[in-house]
Amino acid sequence: MGITGLRRGASGALVVTLLLLGAAEPAAAASGWPLPGGVVRGFDPPRQSWDAGHRGVDLAGEPRDVVLAPLEGVVTYAQVLAGRPVLVIDHGRTRTTLEPVTATVAVGQRVRAGDPVGHLAAGHQPCPAAACLHWGLKRGEEYLDPVPSTREAPLLLPDTAAETVRRRAEERAEAARLAAALTEAGAAPVGTGTLGQPADARLGSRFGPRFHPIFKQWRLHAGIDLSNACGTPLFSAADGTVSHMGFDSSGGWRLVVDHGVVDGVSLQTVYLHAQGYRVRTGDRVTRGQPVGTMGSTGWSTGCHLHFGVKANGRHVDPLPWLGP
Repeated sequence: MGITGLRRGASGALVVTLLLLGAAEPAAAASGWPLPGGVVRGFDPPRQSWDAGHRGVDLAGEPRDVVLAPLEGVVTYAQVLAGRPVLVIDHGRTRTTLEPVTATVAVGQRVRAGDPVGHLAAGHQPCPAAACLHWGLKRGEEYLDPVPSTREAPLLLPDTAAETVRRRAEERAEAARLAAALTEAGAAPVGTGTLGQPADARLGSRFGPRFHPIFKQWRLHAGIDLSNACGTPLFSAADGTVSHMGFDSSGGWRLVVDHGVVDGVSLQTVYLHAQGYRVRTGDRVTRGQPVGTMGSTGWSTGCHLHFGVKANGRHVDPLPWLGP
């Protein structure tokens, strides 16, 4: 189906997250993720307790990965339930559920955030990785999204991030000025429409200068925003090798694919804000191969993909590079 409204100029802009999106449980003094892997299935609670839904998040991992306590608490359950090993940690107002996890702690034991509590077992389905951890959080009978309860995925823009944002913006503005100079000189690489569509999505913010909603300055938007529901598949735009897969506070789950030389240009594609990726650094990918799912990680207020293209090391407008 491709990008809906790609040539119609649909409006919309990505803004940095400043306001809380819903009532999140306050973070403890120390908190973290139970596994470093990406989110391969996001939080999708049912409207009614008996309805279908996803009452937590699934993190990609490997069998026997060490699972850590995301918050301080007391172990209240550590045994097999319905054929799967389940671990429950009570935090007072809330409780965490981790499965399938073979516990290395005992019921009644107090653990701190970051303490090893067990090993990841295989068998959780559906799972695009070798093994997946289901991570749930409840307050009474209410299901909560566990991700905002951790420091690693804040819903508020950290005070310490302001200087980083300003510095990166200055670097991107300088890159934009250089790109403009190259364009005027006729030396900028010209898109040839050879890349495949990275997602079935609507076009939002385009490449180029836009007024920053936080710092009230014009900044370079070094890509395009493609919007659809969280969980929408993401695809490799061309054959290549994954040169980077990781998490950072601004871009969330970030993927960079090196496509080598395409039409005489050294080409890379960049994917930001995903729920998670099913490929890792060093993996070979092919055009159209599913590489992850759309999300809203990092500084994002809604489900979308920020898709970027770098030609000869410089950010360029992705649209001319995308085929039908």
